[in-house]
Amino acid sequence: MELWTELVNQFNQAFVVGDRWLLYIKGLGITLLVTVLALVLGVILGVLIAVIRTAHDQQQLGRNNPLLSVLNAICKVYVTVIRGTPMMVQMLIMYFVIFASSRNMVGVAVLAFGINSGAYVSEIIRGGIMAVDAGQMEAGRSLGFGYASTMRIIIIPQAIKMILPALGNELITLLKETSIVTVIGLKDLVKQAIAIQTITYQPFMPLIGIALIYLAIVMLLTWLFGRLERRLRASER
Repeated sequence: MELWTELVNQFNQAFVVGDRWLLYIKGLGITLLVTVLALVLGVILGVLIAVIRTAHDQQQLGRNNPLLSVLNAICKVYVTVIRGTPMMVQMLIMYFVIFASSRNMVGVAVLAFGINSGAYVSEIIRGGIMAVDAGQMEAGRSLGFGYASTMRIIIIPQAIKMILPALGNELITLLKETSIVTVIGLKDLVKQAIAIQTITYQPFMPLIGIALIYLAIVMLLTWLFGRLERRLRASER
């Protein structure tokens, strides 16, 4: 009974007193905002980089496009640097070095996570595109489509079905990684929990609370992506 009473008291202190649950809601809003916008930016960058690198790799021997070679080299450097350095370091460089005069923490966080996600998404999409049978490209070209039209109408829709699980994992990873925005002072879910912990001097309930919130969101996303994947598979039959 004493343990139960203590847990109830900690819950009240962490969530009920002073409507502190509203702070968690505000923090969750910031977390989801950064995640969604960063994912959109990451997908845009990922698609562009994947198409450039795939187009370069699919060039016929002896017919190399100089501009495409330069763009491919830039993309390879970008992917190597981003994937080879910690997200925490990238965030600190973005906020304290590149945008040192800016106080738009949400914008900087979205940019940092979007650029980071773009490197991983590009490899996911490139792998999906390369997994599509080469005959699909030839079929599209034989129907009179250009390279870009064939990619947009024929190749990428098929690749999406294959890369959907990997994209779902990237979204879940991105959601959890946004917790490091606390290092630049952005009041996300983790920052709000730390603030409440500082007020109540009770770390257990605030931290367990946000852990359960993250777990619930991840389980929901996993379920949604599972349903979407099954629907796409059913459409092929």
